[in-house]
Amino acid sequence: MAGLEHPADRRTLTNSRAGPIKIQMTFADVHAFATSLPGVTVGLSWGHRTWMVGGRGFAWERPFTKADIRRFGDEKPPAGEILGVRVESLDAKEALLEMALPGFFSIPHFDGFAGLLIALRKARARDVRAVIADAHAATAALGSARKRRSSR
Repeated sequence: MAGLEHPADRRTLTNSRAGPIKIQMTFADVHAFATSLPGVTVGLSWGHRTWMVGGRGFAWERPFTKADIRRFGDEKPPAGEILGVRVESLDAKEALLEMALPGFFSIPHFDGFAGLLIALRKARARDVRAVIADAHAATAALGSARKRRSSR
């Protein structure tokens, strides 16, 4: 993951008892960051906002379906806004999940798919920005490779 610093990463509130509290990203923050990347457009896929480059989605709003919630069984699903993000490969997905970054997870529906989910309420803003930037770069590279093949 690229180590991207952003001024909003340092936003905090102060709680007199607990000390500083980090403000996590929201879909509005994701939108602002994603649309600052080159060539990004925003559309809908399956009725949810999707950030795209070269016509391919690299990040999207991903609420849980009834089937997703049933698969959690007795475990409580992560609360709040859930972001889906494409990753470069299944190996990259496994590496990210093994890092155990706060808020990063997968569900059975994503088995065999190079993508993961992020509970924005739990995730660190710098980690979310880095994975979005990587998703954008990987997806843009896919589009560039297709254009080169089709022009031959």
